Amino acid sequence: MKYLLIAVAAALLLYLIRPQTPTMTTKLNPDNTILAAGDSLTYGFGAAPQESYPALLSQMTGLRVINAGINGETSAEGLRRLPGLLQKHHPRLTILCYGGNDILQKLPMAQLKANLTEMVKLCRAHGSNVLLVSVPNLTLFGLKPLSLYEEVAEETGAPLLEGVLAEILDQPALKSDQIHPNAKGYRVMAEKIYEALKQYGWV
Repeated sequence: MKYLLIAVAAALLLYLIRPQTPTMTTKLNPDNTILAAGDSLTYGFGAAPQESYPALLSQMTGLRVINAGINGETSAEGLRRLPGLLQKHHPRLTILCYGGNDILQKLPMAQLKANLTEMVKLCRAHGSNVLLVSVPNLTLFGLKPLSLYEEVAEETGAPLLEGVLAEILDQPALKSDQIHPNAKGYRVMAEKIYEALKQYGWV
């Protein structure tokens, strides 16, 4: 009985101290800025600038959305660039979409997880909420989810949008090449992100 009580107490303690996924109830106001940080998937490679997901998301929300995507950028490079972006734009919300180039360059997945975790912490330290967008792993057997995104979300409490890119890149009509959406694909991406913003009460 003694050991049972100890086990129950330990389980309760772990529940109380583990990060909780926040429920966002405060809507962004017209003066707020959204920062879209990422690589070519954020930049909009394969489509015109006005067809990128940040540009479309700005139209959907009526808010200023900064497209801070850079083609070919890894999570380590994004982490180095992020403090300057946060200081310059003072976003109320930051959308993080990194991992594709880490995967293509076969960089350590443990480092990708650490970089994403540090990005979330940096955003919050600058007063910005975070939405994390997962990127699928490209394998010989197709696109597979990476559990590290769920781990980062669970450990930091950051909301996670999963499966969107895998869904888009699994449809030839929605992509410009094997790893990038086309204009239609970016619109789907923007719509899914917009739905997530509504779900968490940001818009």
